[in-house]
Amino acid sequence: MARSIRFIMVGGFLGAGKTTTLARLARHYMSQGLNVGIVTNDQAAELVDTKSLRSQGFDVGEVAGACFCCRFDDLISTIDKLGLDKAPDIILAEPVGSCTDLVATVIQPIRQLYESRFEIAPYGVILKPSQGRKILKNEPGTGFSPKAAYILQKQLEEADLILINRADELSAEQLEELHALLEQNYPATPRLAVSAKTGLGFEGYFEFLDQTGAFGRRVLEIDYDTYAEGEAELGWLNSSVQISAPQEFVLDNLLLDIVSGLKTRLVQNGLEVAHLKVIGLSAAAFGVSNLVSRDLPPELSLPSHTKTRDVDLVVNARVACDPELLGSEVDLVVREACAAHGATPEFGKTQMFRPGRPQPTHRMAATP
Repeated sequence: MARSIRFIMVGGFLGAGKTTTLARLARHYMSQGLNVGIVTNDQAAELVDTKSLRSQGFDVGEVAGACFCCRFDDLISTIDKLGLDKAPDIILAEPVGSCTDLVATVIQPIRQLYESRFEIAPYGVILKPSQGRKILKNEPGTGFSPKAAYILQKQLEEADLILINRADELSAEQLEELHALLEQNYPATPRLAVSAKTGLGFEGYFEFLDQTGAFGRRVLEIDYDTYAEGEAELGWLNSSVQISAPQEFVLDNLLLDIVSGLKTRLVQNGLEVAHLKVIGLSAAAFGVSNLVSRDLPPELSLPSHTKTRDVDLVVNARVACDPELLGSEVDLVVREACAAHGATPEFGKTQMFRPGRPQPTHRMAATP
């Protein structure tokens, strides 16, 4: 009998740090000699996360067009494709950051329909401190409506473990406040302070993931009308751009300029950023810049340390605004940043929309 595949899903709101976490988990398991497959997920194609993880040398499949819950069969077929050359020991799955109710629509269907193939690991959900604190305190000025905040709250409710990310950037008082808020709202859920960037706290996370037992069983009571309306408040943009210049330019500077310019424009319009991500792929290297909140500076999360004259750029933006407005802002900022570096952009495929109502393939209660 073939050995079962360990299925590890990592949830969390947009910009929480899921992709960085998956990369760290993948390196950990690969260092143990295990074969690891990663499945990313988005409402549209051209996902920065997929390109970034593949560029780091990982075996990655992508489920596009809707969340895992609505593309459940695609999730299974994508896992099958990852196992064509060598059966994976571990599957790491990253669902769309605006989705919840994943225990009932992803974990339980896998457990009940494919019991002999998969072993379910504890379901960890990452909390982004910048927006999570405001939402947990019910503070005004989060930039998200109560319906959008409802999604983040429900994500935390179904977790087996809550990971407080960016702990290395928090003061002792800030971390204590987050622990107190989570204890107040989710007293039965264990918590772990981590940094996906530095690896702080990940030894504890590895140990938690190695546990077996009754995990992935917290099926939500959820209002799908509120959930759908909260998702629909987010403008979604995925855009590909080919950039060329007669002289070499510093790729990392261009990436940071684009994200910084977008932040300035969006904040001036009073808009909250759920997540901005830009990847630049040249023949020699790649770089990634991102922004996870209007309250934080743009980051060069994966520097390329290269100069180039040609680069393929992919922009992913998730902002609480009209998608057409988001598209015009991205177009303007990319052109201005390219001009400042003596480069010319040629826009390719761009998708702009609001997510549709979730229509899960399956929704199952936990078995006794």
